[in-house]
Amino acid sequence: MSNINELFNEELNIINVGNPKFKDDLDLQGANVIDLDWQPPAGGKVELIEALDSLTQKSEEIAKANQKVVEIIKSSQAHLVDIDQARNVVPGMKKNLILHAGPPIEWERMCGPMQGAVIGALIYEGLAEDEESARDLAASDEIEFAPCHEHSAVGPMAGVMSASMPVHIIENEEYGNRAYCTVNEGLGKVLRYGAFSDEVIDRLKFIEQTYAPALKKALALTDGIDLKAIISKALHMGDECHNRNTASTSLFFREITPYFLKADISEQDRKAALEFIKENDHYFLNLSMPTCKVALDAAHGVENATIVTTMSRNGVEFGIRISSLAEDKWFTAPANMVKGLLFPGYTEEDASPDIGDSTITETMGLGGFVMGGAPAIVQFVGGTVDDALNYSKQMYEITETENNNFSIPTLNFRGSALGIDVLKVIESGTLPIINTGMAHKVAGVGQVGAGIVHPPLECFEKALPELSKTINRGDQ
Repeated sequence: MSNINELFNEELNIINVGNPKFKDDLDLQGANVIDLDWQPPAGGKVELIEALDSLTQKSEEIAKANQKVVEIIKSSQAHLVDIDQARNVVPGMKKNLILHAGPPIEWERMCGPMQGAVIGALIYEGLAEDEESARDLAASDEIEFAPCHEHSAVGPMAGVMSASMPVHIIENEEYGNRAYCTVNEGLGKVLRYGAFSDEVIDRLKFIEQTYAPALKKALALTDGIDLKAIISKALHMGDECHNRNTASTSLFFREITPYFLKADISEQDRKAALEFIKENDHYFLNLSMPTCKVALDAAHGVENATIVTTMSRNGVEFGIRISSLAEDKWFTAPANMVKGLLFPGYTEEDASPDIGDSTITETMGLGGFVMGGAPAIVQFVGGTVDDALNYSKQMYEITETENNNFSIPTLNFRGSALGIDVLKVIESGTLPIINTGMAHKVAGVGQVGAGIVHPPLECFEKALPELSKTINRGDQ
């Protein structure tokens, strides 16, 4: 009893765990109190806690597998080697197939911007004459739809890719696999945001008939353009290679221009091609995405790994894929709304939910993960420079390692956070950070803003029991 009396006669240093309102009451009494922001693992959900517990028995195997995944990603070497029409190079591509961003989805369930992009693609391909006939065709059994990700491809925003569209061909020289992405159209009314007016179709025809043939001739004179090196340099120049590509596009322009000048291209086409790159600061996005894709695809299929190799969204659902699980195994949940800066004249009610394959950059540890090294990005997506730095720091809590190939100058050149681990996401409750554009919810309008978004936690919660079952099955 005397020890207890002595305790209450001393000044108390209190740690409050749980409801922060208890701290408020103690503050009013002048107590020295610290609030501990704590929550039970997996939000206290019994099924998830049991899955986490079961995987602790395999912690050594998981650690080795995850290390293998990140080593494959870090050692991948992406080069732009060619450009060609999708039907000639994209696996499984055919005239009546339309690839789209995100996990699988049917025409009837597609959001406005994706339907708009499909309409534009069908008109561009000459399969439909106008919006009405394109909608009728898309709703018929004649057109097939599939995720870009299931065909070694990626597409920003709506992500739509059709047979005649020229695609960048990126080769992983270390592992021999390839990835494909269309050419970035620029800003404004563009197909990837669901616009399909005459100017959109005309620009796509320019890319197919003038730009792509010129770039093909230029690339034929190279040994491939080292995209990994460009990204590394661009990160030191204020890009994060998702929504800010000013430096990376400039570096690419510097690399490719001499070959445009040497290639057998008419002066008119050469000028038009170079002008097209120069006037589009976002050009490199459609190179950074397949650079990430080619590395993450090489790292897919590692037994016992709990690392995410795909994050993507179709404007209705957000989906993830995990290295150790089947390539067609998606874990999905309703896509969140993006919060950020809207263009004049638009409100949050105008925006479509989160959409696009460009989250492949965050999956690789770029984009939102390196915002701290790209302070100018906050003028586009909102927030403050301190917010950007904190976002980058948080991502180390849910990842396997740091990627010294891609370092952040403002964090003393610390390597970017790499290897999103499903287990760490569930244990901590911290979600990956994504910066992204916003598309208008109505087909044909285009971009309305940009901002910050997180994946739904439900995707990771769905993946955990499947990982537990699959990884523990190895003991049977």
